[in-house]
Order: sequence, then C-alpha cells, then structure tokens
Amino acid sequence: MNVMAPRPAVSHAEMANAIRFLAVDAVEKAKSGHPGMPMGMADVATVLFTKFLKFDPQAAHWPDRDRFVLSAGHGSMLLYALLHLTGYPDMTIEEIKRFRQLGSKTAGHPEYGHALGIETTAGPLGQGLATSVGMAIAEKALAARYPGLVDHHTFVIAGDGCLMEGVSHEAIDLAGCLGLAKLIVLWDDNQITIDGSTALSTHLDQRARFAAAGWHTIAVDGHDPVAVEAAIDEAKRQDRPTMIACRTVIGFGAPNKQGTEATHGAPLGAAEVEAARANLGWTAPPFEIPADILAAWRAAGTRSRAARLAWEDRLKANQDRAQFEAAISGDLPASFAERFAAYKADLVAKAPNVASRKSSEMALEVINAAIETTLGGSADLTHSNLTITKGLKSLTAGDFSGRYVRYGIREFGMSTAMNGIALHGGFIPYGGTFFVFSDYARGGIRLSALMGLRVIYVLTHDSIGLGEDGPTHQPVEHLAMLRATPNLHVFRPCDAVETAECWELALGSKDAPSALVLSRQNLPTVRTSSAVNESGRGAYVLSADEGARDVTVLATGSEVAIAIEAAKTLRAAGKRVAVVSMPSWDLFEAQSPEYRAEVLGTAPRIAIEAAARLGWDRWIGERGVFIGMKGFGASAPAPELYRHFGITADAIVEAANALTA
Repeated sequence: MNVMAPRPAVSHAEMANAIRFLAVDAVEKAKSGHPGMPMGMADVATVLFTKFLKFDPQAAHWPDRDRFVLSAGHGSMLLYALLHLTGYPDMTIEEIKRFRQLGSKTAGHPEYGHALGIETTAGPLGQGLATSVGMAIAEKALAARYPGLVDHHTFVIAGDGCLMEGVSHEAIDLAGCLGLAKLIVLWDDNQITIDGSTALSTHLDQRARFAAAGWHTIAVDGHDPVAVEAAIDEAKRQDRPTMIACRTVIGFGAPNKQGTEATHGAPLGAAEVEAARANLGWTAPPFEIPADILAAWRAAGTRSRAARLAWEDRLKANQDRAQFEAAISGDLPASFAERFAAYKADLVAKAPNVASRKSSEMALEVINAAIETTLGGSADLTHSNLTITKGLKSLTAGDFSGRYVRYGIREFGMSTAMNGIALHGGFIPYGGTFFVFSDYARGGIRLSALMGLRVIYVLTHDSIGLGEDGPTHQPVEHLAMLRATPNLHVFRPCDAVETAECWELALGSKDAPSALVLSRQNLPTVRTSSAVNESGRGAYVLSADEGARDVTVLATGSEVAIAIEAAKTLRAAGKRVAVVSMPSWDLFEAQSPEYRAEVLGTAPRIAIEAAARLGWDRWIGERGVFIGMKGFGASAPAPELYRHFGITADAIVEAANALTA
C-alpha cells in the first residue's frame, strides 16, 4: 500500500503570504488603497499575532487583552486581514471584498467602532502612536489599582510618516518620562514615503531619538521571523518602552515594484499581482485562503483563550470585582447625582463672584472626591487651568497610584493620550490648556469627536478677557472652529452654576467629547435656581419681562453679565427685554423646533460674544445685530479691551434702540 506523506506544517511564510494576498486582492478589487505596507509588514505582524499578542476574537472587549494599534492606518488591510484570519466573527471574507466601499467595516483607514478588534481610529499619521501612549498610561494606572487583574501590553505598528509628524515627539518623550515599559513600537523602517525615498526629507536617526527620550531600541531585519521574535521577547523584559526598528521592503514580493513608492498608495495592477503570486508561490485564487493555512491562523486566534478564561475566574474571585467592573463600564457612582445637586444648590445660595475657571476647579473638588475614576491633567498649565484638586497625586514613572498626569507643554500629545485613556477604559480623562492652544490640540479633539469618546477638554482664558498677554493668547476664531466640529459638545458657561451644569453634562456624555470654555476674569452668579440643568437644553431664557418682547439679547459666558446689565438700562427706558444664555449651541440645536422658537422669540435679536461672528447669523437672523470681535485682540487690561472693542452694555443698548426705533 502506498501511503502519502503528510503535508508539512504550515510555514511562517505561508501565513504571512495570506496577509499579503488578502491585502493585494482587496486593494485590487477596490481599485484603491495601500498594498505596500501590509506586504512589507506581514512577517512582523505574523510573529506578533501568532506568538505574542494576548487576545481572543470571541471576547474582543476582554479588559486584560493586549492592545494592538495600527498607527500607519493607510495600511488598514494589514489589520483587516489579521482580524479575518484570526477569527473575529464580524470580519468576514465578504467584508474584505467590500474594502473601501460605502457601509463596509473595512474603511480606507481603520475606524473605531466599525469592527471588533479595531482599537482606535487611525489615519492621521502619528496619532495612533500618540494614542497608544494613553492606552499604556491607563494600563499602568489600572495595574497599580488592580494588580491581579491588569497586566497587558500595548503594541504599535508605526511608519515613517508617524515618526515624522511632530506629535510623535510629544508622545515618545512623555512615554519615556513615565517609564511605560509595556509599550512596544514596531517601526516599519522601509525608507519610503509617498514622494519617494525618506532621504528626500529626513536624515534623522530615529533610534537615537527614541533612545534620547528614554526608550530601549532594537534593530532587526523585518523579514526574519526569528529575529523579530527575539526582539519582541527582549522588549517584553525591559523596564522602559521599546522601539523595534524593523527594516522591511515596501511591497515585499511584488518583483517589479517592491521597494518603491509605486506600491505605497495604489493597486499593483493585474500583471504585477500575478507576478507577485508567482514570485511568492501563492497559487490560491483571489480572496481564498488554503484550508490548512486558515486553520493555522484560526488556531493562533484561540491561543489566548485559556488565559482569558483563567482571568475571568480571577475576576470572579477578586474582592475588588465590583469596583473594577464599574471602572471599566465608565458608569458614574449612584450617589454622584445627589451629591452634585447639593453642591449646585449651595452655589445658588452663596452666589460666588469667581472666574469660570475657578468655578470649574470648585466643581472638580466635588467631582474628584465623588468619582474615583477621573484622571486629570494639564499641558503645563495646572495652576492656570485649575485642573488639580486636593489629594490628587501626580503619576510618576515609579508610582502610578495617582490621578493626575503632568503632560508637559504638549497640547497635541495630551489630547491624543486622553483619547487612548478613554479607549482603554477604566478612567474618565480630562485635561487643560489655554483655549487659544486648542489649535495645537485640534487633531486629537477631532478624533475624540469622530470616535465618540468621553474626553473632557478644560480650555481656560477664553477671550480677550485674559488681558495683557495680548492677541497671540487671546482666542477669537476658536469657538467657531470647535462649534463646527460634529459630535463635540462646546460649553461656554456664564457663572458658577452653569459651569457645574456643564461639568455634569460632560461627565454624562459617554459618546461625545466636551470642551469647557472658561474665563480668566471673575463672573457674577446670575442663576437663581439649580433645580433644572438649564445648560442641558443648550440655551434658555435667563430673564424676561411680561408681554411681547421688544428685543432679545443672546449671550454666552462672560458676556451674559453684560447682557443683564444692558437689560436693566433698557427696562428702565420702558423696553421689554429677554436675556438668553446660550452655553451650548449644539445642545440647543438638538432641541425641538418649538422650544427653540420659544427661546429665540420673534423680536429683533442682538448677540454679544467676545469672539468672531461666524455662526451667529443662524441665531440672530437677517435683522439681528452682532456685538463682538472683528479681528484679533490687543495687549491691555481686560476692562480696557472690552471698551476698546465695543463689547459693552452701552453697545447693546444702542443697538436695541436702533432696532426698535
């Protein structure tokens, strides 16, 4: 009898080629995409997913899983191929075939929430790497609280573009300072960008840069699986973060295009696809994975299942289980609402005359005492933003038991790190800077909104009211910029009560970030009741006379007090006036048309805000008047600036008289 010899075990090369050709075929079918990076990093990714990464596709949200971040998001088919091959239930071959098509889970760049296993939205280069720092911060801080339940790594694949972007410097410096040993970055060192060789635009020694920031660094041949395995094993034994420089060939296997920019952002073309198949010995038709190779990949997907089940047993037996699960869920303590309601009532009774940044600090004293999962911070403006409260200890490399992050002068890095903290779970991040520097944080704020994350931005010194620092520090166009961002709650409260209400709304917003825009100058308390969170409706009538209105004055923040002063003068002259506070345009827009019409009324409207006009015409209409900034500010004491730029009660009175003449 003839006995057929058993087929040899599936090789590393075969498993890596499964990634390559899923990527190649998907890009070819879509006639769009980036095949070069998945082809070049397939060997590295195969080693990582089959030998190191702790994950379970059947429990994709397992809290103690390793996090994998594809910072080089243009190579999204690398991630989608890995998710399909390892058995994530929603990443079917049909989804792979629908790459870059409307409604598919396989968007052009990975999008958080579209499919299981996508840990963050990536695409704007550098942000994935920077977000991973936040994930590693959250892991280390949770591990300090729950040592038996939290012990995992964050792995990142980053490209040359990620390392060229400035946010990478902010991120790696912070990671090195905090000693984030469980952060491992695999750099796709292929020396190619869209324009061609990296030598066209950089001669930077990246390993030296990471080393200078306090990282351990290793260099390997990215196509040598034994070397890659040894490097990752070495990285996991370090007491500091590690960068592994993986020298690869972009488009590996495409005989006529590999190693060139031609493979970066365009399909290979039918002829080159066939040549690559022949070159790598891949005979399977498009979108088909030989059964034994797929079985080997699916086995890799179950490799950590026993570890996950053992972890679940530990969780059941852990005395801190309820506290841990509450932290991961992100729910606020049941007692918080009552405690905060009492605080707001006390504000009404005491009517403090304080800056809204101070009101924010006062609210945070209550919040941080009641909610143990807040994780605060500031971009080196702690005592200007007033973001730290009594008893909040700073995180340091040797002690992560605290709840305050010293982000340094890194606004962009702070915003992206907070995204990572929110994505990881276990904490509610908030961080402060001057409002004008939201420009620097803009990229991270946008991804907070795009991913629907509860990240809270404390943005102080909100207008020309900051005074002598001058126009470089006086935000003018920034409210319009943030208000134009979808799924971002922008709050500009007028007093201590509204500030507390806005904090309450931000904490309750699990699916959208919030920006609290706060004053430097003192503001009187104008609210006389806290029974209803009026800020939750976006805008409301703060005061109004009986009968038909002669004029409606709309205002936000520090200008509400000016509107109230003008109303007194107008009422003394026999005018019927309504003053409307508008702390949140987006929440007001979400109200019913009937409510909006009731608040706005039919009388002529005047809007006053120490900012640019853009956007106000939707609320004041064709007959309306806007009182605000027409250009940049100036350096002078705040009261002088308000008079100089005509943002005064007298200006409102003059406009109202003209409208009602």
